[in-house]
Amino acid sequence: MADAAAEIDRELNTLEAELKRLEAEYNMFFAGRLPRPPWETRGRVEAMVKRLDRMHIGNTGGRFRFSTLQSRYATFIDLWDRGLRAREEGRPGPFAMQRPVIDERPKRVPDHILHVTTFSDPLHEMDKLHDLYDSLVEARREVGEDAIPFHKFADLIKTQVSTFKKKGSGDVAFRVAVKQGKVAFTARAMKGLDPDSEG
Repeated sequence: MADAAAEIDRELNTLEAELKRLEAEYNMFFAGRLPRPPWETRGRVEAMVKRLDRMHIGNTGGRFRFSTLQSRYATFIDLWDRGLRAREEGRPGPFAMQRPVIDERPKRVPDHILHVTTFSDPLHEMDKLHDLYDSLVEARREVGEDAIPFHKFADLIKTQVSTFKKKGSGDVAFRVAVKQGKVAFTARAMKGLDPDSEG
């Protein structure tokens, strides 16, 4: 039994390392430092995810770790495929911010709200999560800030929703705005209010 647990642990460590490598290779590809997408690494990670999915993971910690890695992989794949589609169609897409932008506009950006959305379970609302991420990237670009990696953003949203839910809230509203030349990214519990109506 201990041998099986140790084997699962080794597999999970390898999967985590390969997933980090795959993320780095995709970032290099979208930044123009790799000539083609890392299909071989992606195939290897895909096979590992499928193999672990078929295995019986006895301990709760291992199961939780695998499901976290699995959902992170699914999130990445969705993002990368969107980036590839956008590139093929000649649109900017989620990775466009990696191209240097010559900013000829004055730095002072007028106050405005870019996006408001609510979540009850971010992992099952990926379209909304991507839309919110894209609007945050756009807001940060407007004020001359770098984008944050998508997986860190997704983790933040999941944590915020989970924290509010523990306090008894239902949906959680997130708002991306630019105020006084800075990005304002706020989260608040919904209590039957319209997310746009700020008190």
